[in-house]
Amino acid sequence: MSEIADLILFNGKMTTLDRTNPTAEAVAVRDGVIVFAGPTNDAMRLAGTTTKIIDVGGRRVIPGLIDSHMHIIRGGLNYNMELRWDGVRSLSQAMDMLKRQVAVTPAPQWVRVVGGFTEHQFAEKRLPTLEEINAVSPDTPVFILHLYDRALLNAAALRVVGYTKDTPDPPAGEIIRDANGNPTGLLVAKPNATILYATLAKGPKLPPEYQKNSTRHFMREVNRLGVTSVIDAGGGFQNYPEDYSVIEDLHREGNLTVRIAYNLFTQKPKAELADFAGWSKSVTPGQGDDLYRHNGAGEMLVYSAADFEDFQVARPDLPGAMEGDLEPVVRLLAENRWPFRLHATYDETISRALDVFEKVDSDVPLRGLNWFFDHAETITDRNIDRIAALGGGIAVQHRMAYQGEYFVDRYGAKAAERTPPIRRMLEAGIPVGAGTDATRVASYNPWVSLSWLVTGRTLGGLSLYPPANRLDREDALRLWTEANTWFSSEPGKKGQIKDGQLADLVVLSDDYFSVSEDSIQDITSVLTLLGGTPVHGDGAFRDLAPPLPPAMPDWSPVRTFGGYQPRKADSTQKYAFAAACGCAKACGVHGHAHAGAWGASVPVGDQQGFFGALGCACWGF
Repeated sequence: MSEIADLILFNGKMTTLDRTNPTAEAVAVRDGVIVFAGPTNDAMRLAGTTTKIIDVGGRRVIPGLIDSHMHIIRGGLNYNMELRWDGVRSLSQAMDMLKRQVAVTPAPQWVRVVGGFTEHQFAEKRLPTLEEINAVSPDTPVFILHLYDRALLNAAALRVVGYTKDTPDPPAGEIIRDANGNPTGLLVAKPNATILYATLAKGPKLPPEYQKNSTRHFMREVNRLGVTSVIDAGGGFQNYPEDYSVIEDLHREGNLTVRIAYNLFTQKPKAELADFAGWSKSVTPGQGDDLYRHNGAGEMLVYSAADFEDFQVARPDLPGAMEGDLEPVVRLLAENRWPFRLHATYDETISRALDVFEKVDSDVPLRGLNWFFDHAETITDRNIDRIAALGGGIAVQHRMAYQGEYFVDRYGAKAAERTPPIRRMLEAGIPVGAGTDATRVASYNPWVSLSWLVTGRTLGGLSLYPPANRLDREDALRLWTEANTWFSSEPGKKGQIKDGQLADLVVLSDDYFSVSEDSIQDITSVLTLLGGTPVHGDGAFRDLAPPLPPAMPDWSPVRTFGGYQPRKADSTQKYAFAAACGCAKACGVHGHAHAGAWGASVPVGDQQGFFGALGCACWGF
């Protein structure tokens, strides 16, 4: 009986990413671990009376996706408060969502759109104007964060944050003013995003029980997209251990549906060394278990080394004190054998950091620490080779899918062809992994990243990379699975469908290997397993995953809109969209006969069209 499987998936096209066994028809799981991947007949020999057997209907099955750079802990605390424009393809739809959310958001709460989108994804190719935002919401505070470059605040938000004619501009930021010196509502990073984040931090927070509910909903949202593991990169205004209590409570209660390896991010300029010295006495890398564990330091090691990638302004020159600030921190981490990661957008920053790393390495070897740079959009071949010599890696994110147009405007199309040079990194033999940097810049959707890696195009459709700097679909998938285990010091534990690895598996809505390149970004999961346990199900698999409690509070945008917005809706999504309609009564013209309207000849199937997916557009006026 000890050989009987707990679960068997069969009738699938399984991409194992195990080069010794690249494909399989079935996979068997026992005690949360894969015990077999291969022919269906052999798998069924492990079936018993208690085995749960699932026919995946010929669908593509892949290992659970791993995001090597996300801010899931901070993002989870706020997810239920945020209106997501992730995936929205027209400004008109985005503004309608904003209008509907304003109508149900009670005082003193704000309506917040916090990253995950770019103006270039909109058909209109622009952001809303302040006049448009104020017209939609004259009284409810609205805060809209666009990438690292700006935030839009309506008049109500300006009043509650207290910005007036007499408010001085903060360092590295600007409060845009009218002819009389009064703030207009536009905040600009020049180039530091601190003004944007500090303003956002002035808004109300959810109480702890609501934050737990919010985090569960955010985890389930990334499960819906096939993500089963995340390396959390810390984040500004995310203090340890205070802001980790919610995720730790969920872990103790058995409510984590994503494996999290967390890095510690210093919050104190000029006191970074004290932060890491204190933490090194209270927590050790790897401390925890397979669901929740400490992963080391960063992405912020010292504030003087941070080069924010706002490509709408010139590259920032880091202060001369950077090396002196960074060296004692890196030396402390190396001596305590702490892995570390460092945010670095520009090659100039990487060069100066590597000078420090090489100096420390001459006394305390860095090889074996699994240390790495994040981002590295403009890294040169020389610095790639220097990283290789020190045993480091590079984690790349799809920020250029959101900001590529700005980079080309400033530096030119030729320079953009290597932003970053992923093929060259791989050829150098260094570990390379992929992620999103969600939620305040790019979206958390891994399929947008996979599309970017394969096509080289931005969400706005701009082609950035020649074929030599694109990846084929299998190589791109490896960066989201097997390769990312190096960045959490877990090679061999997960990332493949292979005997002995954790049974983190995803059954896809569409076949990643055969859909058109443009359709990669539309893929979702119909069944996500974490250690063999369903944590998300859709369609025929919906009843396999446990239900979530409703999003809290009851005005949460998640209740109405969910998370990432699909470009194309199937019939199930259409009816769900209709159920979320904000009308209090039937439409006087069309009677809201949604089902009948979808069967008519008018073009109601397009949510962005005039008639809309609801059967009429009356709700939008």
